Order: sequence, then C-alpha cells, then structure tokens
Amino acid sequence: MEIKVDISRAKSSAVTKEHGVTPADLKAIEPLVLAAHKRMQTDRKNKTYGFYDLYKDKATLSAVKKMARSFKNKGIDNLVVLGIGGSALGITTLFTALKSPYHNLLSKEERNGIPKLFVMDNVDPATFAEMMRICTPENSLYNVISKSGGTAETLSQFLIVLEELKNSLGGDALKDHLVVTMSPPVKGAKASPLQHFQKKYDLPVFHIPLNVGGRFSVFTPVGLFPAAIMGMDVDTLFKGCRAMDKRTSKASLMDNPAYLRAAIHYILCFNKNKSMSVMLPYSDKLCDVSDWYRQIWAESLGKIVPATDEIAQYHVGMTPIKALGVTDQHSQLQLYLEGPNDKLLTVLEETKFDTKLTIPEGDKAVKSAAYLSGKTMNQLMAAERKATVDSLRECDRPVIQVKFPKVNEETIAQFLYMLEVETAMAGHLFGIDPFDQPAVELIKNFTRKNMGA
Repeated sequence: MEIKVDISRAKSSAVTKEHGVTPADLKAIEPLVLAAHKRMQTDRKNKTYGFYDLYKDKATLSAVKKMARSFKNKGIDNLVVLGIGGSALGITTLFTALKSPYHNLLSKEERNGIPKLFVMDNVDPATFAEMMRICTPENSLYNVISKSGGTAETLSQFLIVLEELKNSLGGDALKDHLVVTMSPPVKGAKASPLQHFQKKYDLPVFHIPLNVGGRFSVFTPVGLFPAAIMGMDVDTLFKGCRAMDKRTSKASLMDNPAYLRAAIHYILCFNKNKSMSVMLPYSDKLCDVSDWYRQIWAESLGKIVPATDEIAQYHVGMTPIKALGVTDQHSQLQLYLEGPNDKLLTVLEETKFDTKLTIPEGDKAVKSAAYLSGKTMNQLMAAERKATVDSLRECDRPVIQVKFPKVNEETIAQFLYMLEVETAMAGHLFGIDPFDQPAVELIKNFTRKNMGA
C-alpha cells in the first residue's frame, strides 16, 4: 500500500510556464538536488541527524509496547499529553488520522478499554483547569514530553499535575500516573528541571535521541508511546517509514517524491514568486496533518541567510497554510482562485473511505436536488475535490496531488516520513540549516525574562 505523488498539475503543461514548473526548471535544479543528496547521506551516515533511521530501533519499539501494556491493566481511562510543538503535534496527527473522530465521546466499552486522549499543547488556564477537573488523577496517566526538559509551558503544566497527584494520591503513586519523555542526561551537563523531577520520584522515562529535533520526533517515544497506549499499530507505523525510506533514499530527482516536492517548492518560490504553501486535505482524518506540516515547514525553513562578501543578508521561507476540503471551498478558495497567484497547493486525497454513505432520494418534487438522489457522500466528496483541482487549473494555479489508497498506520507514516526528508532537502536548497530554530529560542529567552527568571 503506497501513497502516490502526482505533480502533473504543477507543470507548465497544465498551467502557464509563468506559474508552473518547466522541464528546463527541473533540469537546472537536478545537479543541486543530487549534490544535496550526497551531503544528506553523509549526515545520515555520521548520525548528525537521526530521524532517518528511527524505524530501525527495535529496542525502543519493544520498550514502548511493553510499557503501554503495563499501563493498560491499571484502570487508566484518560491519557493526558503535556507538551507543545513537536511534543504534541505528532500524536494529535496520528490520533485524528487513526481513531474515531468522536473517540472521547464513546463509552469505555465502545473504546475497547482504550483511554480518552487529551493533548494539552497550550497554557490557557481555563482550558487546563477544565482538563484537570475532567481527568481525575486516580484514573489518568500523564505523559510529560519536553526534549530540553525545561520548556516553560510544559514545565508549568507538569508542576500543576505533580502537585495535584501528590495531594490526591500521595508521592508513592506518582510512578503509576506519570511518564516522562525527554533527552537523556549528558555527562558533565547540568540536569534539566524535568531530569531532576524524574530522578527524584523515580518516574518511568523514555529518552529522545539527542540527534533528533522535536519537530522530527514523531517516530520516537514522543509519538510512539501515546500511540501505543491509544491502541495504534506502532509496528505498522515503522513498516510505513521503511517503505518510504526506500523511495526517499534514491539519488534521483524524478523518482524520489520527497526531493521532487522540495525542488518544486524551491523553483516556484524563487523563480515564480510563490511565497505560500497550502495543504488542502479532502479527508477529515488528514486535517491535522496540515498542523504538523505547518510546524515542520515554518520552523525549519523560515530563516535568515547571513551576509557574505558577495551578497547581503536576506530572508527565506514559504508560509505554510492549513486548509480543509470541502470546508474551505466556502472560505479560503475564493482567495486561492482569484487572489494573488502566490501559492502552491498540495491536495490530499483519501481514495477509499472506510464508510460508504448513500444520499436518500428525498422529495421527487424538488427537482433542483434530484442530481444528489441515490448518489453517495463519497461521490460528492470526490466531485468536490475534482472541482477544486479543475478550478485551480482553470485559474492558472499550480497543484501537487498526494493520493492515499487508504488512511491507516502504513500510509500516514509514509507521508510524515516523506515530509521530514522533503524538509531536509528543502533546507539544503534554500541554503539554510533546517534543524535549528534560533528565533524560537529568542522567544523562550524573553518569556523567561518576562516571568522574572
């Protein structure tokens, strides 16, 4: 089962050469892609960046499954993830894609004993207080996730939960209700706040590899442990990564979907004035993929390129935009069709839905609705998607289509893995480091200052 990337609607044969990718564009960029491929493979071999090979870590996968099984028998009815950014977006994406859209409203029997999921990715006090009211300590498991172990938002959440657990259940019960996911201790380095508390209370812990950044961590315990607790097939997630790795390891522009998408984004950004990248899924299951994509694309690629003797300092990056079909046909699409032609759209298609829903015939006297009678909602979704793609072509707007034969653990893992490699390649083409985030660190410093640190 393989996702397919179709670039035909982004080519100059579908839209004008002013807005589409020409054969000459692809020929010109191919040497740059192949040179970047060599550097990326060297980085991978030297383990500079570790996200490529996470799916090969059988020991971590086994540990994740073992701990998930151990908590399954403890009467846990709520899994609460405390984390922000890459610590939260991965499991949110997997949960939306792989579980019922109304999972948290189902009875425990209907959920087959799988807990409800609450991802606390903000510090809004009203929201967090309501979660604490609903998720009583005795039947909740809190997975606190912070790569640095000192993220202000996550640390504040953790301290509130820790105090409530100690007051309600006592210190001896903490290890039955708290799991920590963070970077491992580094010899000679000062312990992070989370490392301090984990050691003090002997809490169960998973470690995030030091060479894997937070936004690339979905296939570490950051995403895998909550996925396993929520009954997802983590073995098949790794299977999807393995399948996509075979495709994205090729030293080829046209046969490597990650490199091809990165190259098209680069060409359209620098040569065709496309400053925005819209992800438009035609599936509710895939709606949060766009949120995950927004972070990895924005935080990785929005950078300053320092001045050299030859050129002045300049800024790079494409603004990622979240949309949803069919919903945003009645919201954003007017802008995309008739507004500034400064966007590349990626349309995601779920080829086969698990459910088929027939539209009743209704009242035959209402002739204006007759075209819907006896059709399925599946047909309507497909017709809406095709109408959008056709309209975009009519208005000379480039589109890349990604087709999922079915949304499941294998295909969602393929897609996320592809986007990770794509982001790395795009960073090389844009001439920046896609694995740092200096401006985010600036915000963190001001936050600590504003809180009196």
